[in-house]
Amino acid sequence: MSQFYKIWLIFDPRRVFVAQGVFLFLLASLIHLVLLSTPHFNWFAQAAGG
Repeated sequence: MSQFYKIWLIFDPRRVFVAQGVFLFLLASLIHLVLLSTPHFNWFAQAAGG
């Protein structure tokens, strides 16, 4: 358990955090687009009365 800090000797922390941020943004966008494509969870259509 005390050896986990050595992972940062292999990976650059800045690249890891940037890649994680990009991945999470793309995942959130994908989830939102999937929800908007269904009639039950499309909050835009519900707000417009459709």
